[in-house]
Amino acid sequence: MESLGGVGTVLGCSAGIAMGVLVFSAYKLGLLYQLFHKTETKSPRHGGESVAAVLRAHGVKYLFTLVGGHISPILVACEKVGIRVVDTRHEATAVFAADAVARLSGTVGVAAVTAGPGLTNTVTAVKNAQMAESPLLLMGGAAGTLLQGRGALQDIDQMSLFKPLCKFCASIRTIREIVPTVRKALAIAQSGTPGPVFIEFPIDTLYPYHLVSKEFGVKNPPKGLMGKVVSWYLNNHLMNLFAGAWETRDVSPLPVDIPQATDDQVQKCIELVSRAKKPVILLGSQATLPPTPADDIRKTLENLGIPCFLGGMSRGMLGKDSPIHIRQNRRDALKEADLVLLAGTVCDFRLSYGRVLNRRSKIIAINRDKTQLLKNSDMFWKPTIAIQGDAGSFLVRLSKGLKGHRCPEEWPQTLKAGDVTKEKGNRAKADEKTEHHLNPLKVLHCVDELMAEDSIIVADGGDFVGSAAYIMRPRGPMRWLDPGAFGTLGVGGGFALGAKLCRPESEVWIVYGDGSLGYSVAEFDTFTRHKTPVIAVVGNDACWSQISREQVPILGSNVACGLAFTDYHIVTDGYGGKGYLIGREDEDRLSDIIRQAQRETREGKATLLNVLIGKTNFREGSISV
Repeated sequence: MESLGGVGTVLGCSAGIAMGVLVFSAYKLGLLYQLFHKTETKSPRHGGESVAAVLRAHGVKYLFTLVGGHISPILVACEKVGIRVVDTRHEATAVFAADAVARLSGTVGVAAVTAGPGLTNTVTAVKNAQMAESPLLLMGGAAGTLLQGRGALQDIDQMSLFKPLCKFCASIRTIREIVPTVRKALAIAQSGTPGPVFIEFPIDTLYPYHLVSKEFGVKNPPKGLMGKVVSWYLNNHLMNLFAGAWETRDVSPLPVDIPQATDDQVQKCIELVSRAKKPVILLGSQATLPPTPADDIRKTLENLGIPCFLGGMSRGMLGKDSPIHIRQNRRDALKEADLVLLAGTVCDFRLSYGRVLNRRSKIIAINRDKTQLLKNSDMFWKPTIAIQGDAGSFLVRLSKGLKGHRCPEEWPQTLKAGDVTKEKGNRAKADEKTEHHLNPLKVLHCVDELMAEDSIIVADGGDFVGSAAYIMRPRGPMRWLDPGAFGTLGVGGGFALGAKLCRPESEVWIVYGDGSLGYSVAEFDTFTRHKTPVIAVVGNDACWSQISREQVPILGSNVACGLAFTDYHIVTDGYGGKGYLIGREDEDRLSDIIRQAQRETREGKATLLNVLIGKTNFREGSISV
């Protein structure tokens, strides 16, 4: 009897396991879901409509793309709901443009590209967005759900490429997943430390049922039992793909999580700042992120009266001529400071890994990302107070807590006097004659004097752009765009496109080196087609000068550094814009030519100033502080 009881137990366990396997299989095959949710085989709707509905509900105005059959339903649906679809000449440009929109609008920038090479072409731009902490949604096409890994056209393991680059990656497996997945991705992109997210859309999740069934349905099934099993499996897969696809779903934005400093942390910082005699603020791009408006940050800094060094997107935060904005001699100021506030600024190569900070200084560091907050603090510097939180909100609370306290005026006045002296010296260098062509410093000073007060400056280059960072002065907050910590070349066309769409009334200037121009000169076709007139000034010295400056004296060769004095102005004309060649013989007319280019741009034509420049000994540091 005992043995029979044991057998019964075994049989009961086996039956339970078998039942569990059956239930799990039914779940994975979608059989349980299909019992309660209908598949509308006659519906003409497609997955692209679900994507468009979520984007519209989140206030997305622009979708950047380079067209491909995998993603056509997304593009068409977005156009129908009023989202402007802007196609570029390279996929990287589409992502760079979305990055610029994210920075300037405070929303998520969105790009969609086709499968395989379309997505691989975006990798550099996505990595740049990750390091610049830009909230960005990249949508990519993919091979059909049943064809992935089977040698379909442009089928690669896309998820493995983007998981190291993105905060969130998802591959859509059924149409009913689209709405919740896109909502989740958009919230994650903006939460915590902002960054890119990626969603892969297999082609059969985007097209209507009748087309998918025709393409992926069973046409000539094998005979016999195996044929019936295969036919059943494929038909069930198709039905599950569309089951519940068009049921009403919530498309509204999910809450965004932004880390904040605690009241106790803010109070400790108030006490430190109130005792400081020589405080300095280093403001990074992160301070410009939502939810605090840039104008509120500006007023806060002015109320504090603490001298500020501005880097990245925070350039221009204090306008053109603020008495507390210090542009020069940063290393000397940091040596003398008794308190340094790193507001979204990271101790990486741009601050010599923290070695420029005085070990006797009190250091307050605030950053949304814990890794960036404490970068290199195990070696070269130690924060007095380290806060994982939003820099902009923290500054506002700090100012309110100080209740009218201002930094002693003689300190910023001393630093500003050093600024004036250094800039006079730089201006004198601009008046020197170069051996050949025009002095690039003079060209940049001229552009800075003539550009409109509402101008946005896009920095894309090395040597020429490095000089521009010390000469050209953004007139207000959110009027400077550079790649950020990754130092990527090629951002110019995309950044300018996104900036002009966000601020159509503003002059948008791209400052190019002649090397970096090669990456996106074809986007002058995009500027023409999409009526987004920008102005580009190219420092053409026929050389990768930033590399040549060190390669030649160290290694004795200029190999691979030489370019040609190419007729970029003629290329611009060919793309429907207006190009100008400016050489030494035009020096006296330089201002007139710039004004003419500005008039052309106001009349709707993208323009390019191909300026032949000579060599100078002006050499400053990184542009992305």
